[in-house]
Amino acid sequence: MTYASHNRHRLVMESLLRGMVAGVVGVAAMTLLEKLEQSITRRPNSYVPARALLTMLGHHPGDDARPVVWNHAMHWGTGALLGALRGLWAVTGLRGHRAHIAHTIVRLAFDQTVENATGAGAPPQTWPVSEQIIDVAHKAIYSYTTGIVAERLVSATLQSQRGIRSH
Repeated sequence: MTYASHNRHRLVMESLLRGMVAGVVGVAAMTLLEKLEQSITRRPNSYVPARALLTMLGHHPGDDARPVVWNHAMHWGTGALLGALRGLWAVTGLRGHRAHIAHTIVRLAFDQTVENATGAGAPPQTWPVSEQIIDVAHKAIYSYTTGIVAERLVSATLQSQRGIRSH
């Protein structure tokens, strides 16, 4: 391995770890604002993330299951995992509002893919519009916070300077 490729590998690994930290900060912000929203709207906690995780692990939780610890594991784990992606984006120059918006879409798509593939959730288009809006808002808070923190922790060291075209 050459020095340049070793250095690139190190920078990628550091960006993934710093992104995970940013993702945890993003989850904390999302959780804080979600609890504030729930205190106003009286919307109950969702345990779909926990039921999806348990299903992936081979368990068969019922719709009435409320496994708090598994909910936290899925909530914080997903935040850290997708934070790693955001750290990688930051080091390669995928930054700013466009990256925040794209990351929000990735977060929404990840959650819905896992929840629907496991049968633990229902497609968002079947939800009341108010719940769709709340879900998008919470995921946007997560992604913007994660992105802002990742961009402060990770410089765009690996941003390509090869040209202005995608081909």
